[in-house]
Amino acid sequence: MAERLSHRQGPVGRHPGWPARLGPLRVGAGVLAVRKPKLSDAAAWSRIRRRDRRHLEAWEPTAPGDWDNNNAAFAWPGQWSTLRGLARRGMSLPFVITVDGDVAGQVTVGNVVRGSLCSAWIGYWVGTHAVGGGVATGAAALVVDHCFREAGLHRLEATVRPENAPSIRVLTKLGFREEGLFRRYLDVAGAWRDHLCYALTTEDVPSGLVARMVAEGRAEHL
Repeated sequence: MAERLSHRQGPVGRHPGWPARLGPLRVGAGVLAVRKPKLSDAAAWSRIRRRDRRHLEAWEPTAPGDWDNNNAAFAWPGQWSTLRGLARRGMSLPFVITVDGDVAGQVTVGNVVRGSLCSAWIGYWVGTHAVGGGVATGAAALVVDHCFREAGLHRLEATVRPENAPSIRVLTKLGFREEGLFRRYLDVAGAWRDHLCYALTTEDVPSGLVARMVAEGRAEHL
């Protein structure tokens, strides 16, 4: 199925795997779902991002300008438009994480390459109010399964700073394997930082990550 989907393109403005709504799953923190970004997410997105600057800034690529302005509600429409444009061109699968219906973070699959590579990267962030309780793990599991099935991808990579222990725990719980160290890979917090590369392919999880979480009692289908 992955081979067939990897070369399929739907109607104009639609690509394999996007838009989509994934879940819901019950995890420790509540009812988890993943959906496409909405223009109306501006206020909730900005409130979390500005409140959690110290929690997020140390791990995200350096961006020009001021954090508060870059993450103000008025900045969201531009980001939303960019995410939607990339998704419509089949280059990205952007998602918003919700817990009990409220915005809790984002998961983005980027640099989607089809053909013989059939690969992309995955990244995520979760607000401090939703840390723990299986939110990041469950959201990433939903998106990984979706990418390997409906989106027809074969491989997903994730890069993370060696100091980011919580994110590494999420990846290892999901079964991502460490494949190497990228020296001075990204400009993060004002300096070029080393990043570990983790990866997963369809062969690693034939039954899916969500099914594994359910079987282990870490999530419940709703």
